[in-house]
Amino acid sequence: MCAPTSSKDGPLKKKRSGLPENGARRRVGTLAFFLLSASFFCPALSAPAQRSDSGLRIFTGTYKEQASGKILRIEIEDGKLTCRYADGAALVALHLLRAGPTDEFDIQEAAPARQTIAFQRDRMSKVNGLTFLGAAYVREAEPAPANASVTITSPAPFPGPPPVRLRPEFIGKTGDFGEKMGKDVLIILERDGKLYLHDSSGNQDVLNELAFTKRTDATSYTFATAENEGGWVMGFEQRGNAPVWEIATQFGPYERLTYSVPTGSGSINLVKPVHGLKEIRAAALTATPPEERGQFRKNDLVELATLDPAIRLDIRYATPNNFLGAAVYAQARAFLQRPAAEAMLRALSRLKPYGYGLLIYDGYRPWYVTKIFWDATPESGKIFVADPAQGSRHNRGCAVDLSLYDLKTNEPVEMTSLYDEMSPRAFPDYPGGTSLQRWRRDLLRWAMEAEGFTVYESEWWHFDYKDWHEYAIGNVPFEKLGVGQK
Repeated sequence: MCAPTSSKDGPLKKKRSGLPENGARRRVGTLAFFLLSASFFCPALSAPAQRSDSGLRIFTGTYKEQASGKILRIEIEDGKLTCRYADGAALVALHLLRAGPTDEFDIQEAAPARQTIAFQRDRMSKVNGLTFLGAAYVREAEPAPANASVTITSPAPFPGPPPVRLRPEFIGKTGDFGEKMGKDVLIILERDGKLYLHDSSGNQDVLNELAFTKRTDATSYTFATAENEGGWVMGFEQRGNAPVWEIATQFGPYERLTYSVPTGSGSINLVKPVHGLKEIRAAALTATPPEERGQFRKNDLVELATLDPAIRLDIRYATPNNFLGAAVYAQARAFLQRPAAEAMLRALSRLKPYGYGLLIYDGYRPWYVTKIFWDATPESGKIFVADPAQGSRHNRGCAVDLSLYDLKTNEPVEMTSLYDEMSPRAFPDYPGGTSLQRWRRDLLRWAMEAEGFTVYESEWWHFDYKDWHEYAIGNVPFEKLGVGQK
């Protein structure tokens, strides 16, 4: 799903919670012994640890009170946060009260009385505001440096030769884990045949296995990053190759996040419609698309299944296997405007030598279906669906949702997320998963963007064709298009 101007909050770019200087100097072996000696998955594994400068950087920036326009500047000085007025005069120095979920800081100068500044985070755990003396401040966007690189670049480079498959002993160990009582997220991923820890500041460190203990029904593992890289130590239990559901660290327990299921799973994020789908569909079918002015190209939709035997369909919206749990298409078909369809065929010719065909999830989408999605989705989920007041590039026949399948086995390949998954794993620059999953995702993007498509910034499977703005919003159901079937 895609809206032209809004969707997910953006790529996963959170900052790290690291060890302080004294924690970094601890011997890893001592911590490992402590982890092995303790009961796994116990909140009392260790006391909350202080965070290092790198862990404080997530809070730095400019904050503005909307009512008064007052500006606060949060900076790091001597390893502590400092809050300044916009004119540079020091207000107070702050120190971290605890490494818990509230991101709350005591003001040193207020002692013995207690005053605090509490930071807030958005749904992607990015710090977006603070509360001070009862007033709410919103974090201002920081200007990008002149030489800053953009996350999403097009066309994407060729990802290189295919990596090796995941080592059997790593199965079930990769995934996204969140603090049990907070919002910090750690990603355990595989790269170059090794496990890596991607922390919330974007750092990636190799995870070295320190010890393991086999029991009848499970194996206990202890891993750690290198001592001079910050000193993460973690332990967990695993039953065979089943997913690891919880890890213990010196900062407390982290649980596997609900979206971080194995990508081979058929599970899907279901949305509970705010009204009955029958009622929503009836209203959408009688609604009118937004009026558009200007001249547009003539509609020239092509049925994709007829173009090449290596194109297969998996039209989820014609089945209950989608985020609404009900079919919204009467027919399992897919269409694109002719120039977009021809460009997709050229992308397919780039993929065939690597043993892959194209698996199509969706193409042209009648406007009334976009309205169904919008009206059925609660307010909290509207960032994931297109606004029918604007229409979408799917409505214009210039957006396609697709993946890869193996030409030898005819099986869909595993990517970094499920299709239509509403999570950070769907981002085209998501760093987690396995080397092979990321390589396939990047190979698909390379082939599509080489032929005039651009990946959507929040969904690796969604590609917009360059001429989308030259076509009008369409609202004709598949069965009335007069294309392909007689």
